[in-house]
This record gives sequence, structure tokens and C-alpha cells, in this order.
Amino acid sequence: MQLVCLDLEGVLVPEIWIEFAERTGISELSRTTRDEPDYDVLMKYRLDLLKQHRLGLPDIQKVIAAMGPMKGAKEFLDALRRDFQVIILSDTYYEFAMPLMAQLGMPALFCHKLETNGAGFLVNYHLRMPNQKMESVKRFKELQFKVIAAGDSYNDTAMLAEAHAGILFHPPQNVIDAFPQFPVTLNYAELRAAIDQASLKI
Repeated sequence: MQLVCLDLEGVLVPEIWIEFAERTGISELSRTTRDEPDYDVLMKYRLDLLKQHRLGLPDIQKVIAAMGPMKGAKEFLDALRRDFQVIILSDTYYEFAMPLMAQLGMPALFCHKLETNGAGFLVNYHLRMPNQKMESVKRFKELQFKVIAAGDSYNDTAMLAEAHAGILFHPPQNVIDAFPQFPVTLNYAELRAAIDQASLKI
């Protein structure tokens, strides 16, 4: 039995924090782990900014819903799910991702969770577990799945390495240079072809 694991942001939907920053005009929210490597520091910085601008979860979800998936993402995913079991492994949060999941036909999603107060403002975040993408692939393998994984960035590479076959999708050049062992695809047609090819080999 084969299983395809896909990253979410940069593969099926835009990078949520960067897109959210552009749509709200709060440029400070575009700060990422490239700027602040300590994820806890980064998330607390983001939560403080949201509180400062008085953006509650309903406001955030409304903006995210307007983003929509990337062009061609739903068609790609619909076709893929006809031939493979598919699970999306992401470092985003259910509360952010669900408006986009609805537009993608509600595929299975494993990610993290946010905490809100009674007024609807975000006050904390809770990771499912450290390295949940890689650890999920390990568990799927223990369940006797042959796993094909695809993602676009550094935080996907442990998942790609753990899978029986790993594929990069539209990655930045620095990721391509650092991980030459993974095939590179630049559009959904190439990604589907690489998945099909991997499926024949594993």
C-alpha cells in the first residue's frame, strides 16, 4: 500500500504568514525562520503583533480564506487522491489552514494547534510534537505503507529523507544545492510524473 505525503505551504497553498502580511499590510508578520531561527521566539513575536493590531482568529481566517489555494492545486490534488491515499503534513495550524482545506476538498491534514482566549485572540500555540513531519512518515512506514513525500523547503527535507522516495517541489536554489539527492519538480505536471515514477520503484 502506497501513501503520498505532501507539504502544504508552498506546495498547495501560498506561504500563509507571508501572504497574510501582504494582505494586512503588517510587514513585520512576514518574518520567518530565515530571519529568526528560534521558532518559539518567532511565534511569540507573531502573536504579540496580532494582539497589537487587534486581529482575532475570525479576522485572520477571513483573510486566509480569501487567499485561496495555488493555481491548479485542487485539480492536482483531486487527481492524485483518485490513485493514492494522500495526507498533508504541515507546520501550520488547523485554525489557519481549515479555510483553505475547505477549498481543497478537505483532504487529511496533520499539523499543529493554536489557543485562543474568550475574546477570540490568539494567546498560545501547541505543536503536535517536534519534527512531526518526519515522525509521521516513520509511523506510516511502521504501518507497512510505502511512502512518497514532496515538499519545498528545508523543514521538509527530514520528511523527504525518511520516506521511501522524496521529491522537491519548486524549491529555492539554496535547498536544491543543499539536497542534490532529491529530484526537483517545478510544476504540478512534473510533480505528478515524479510521484508516478517513484511509485513504480518503491
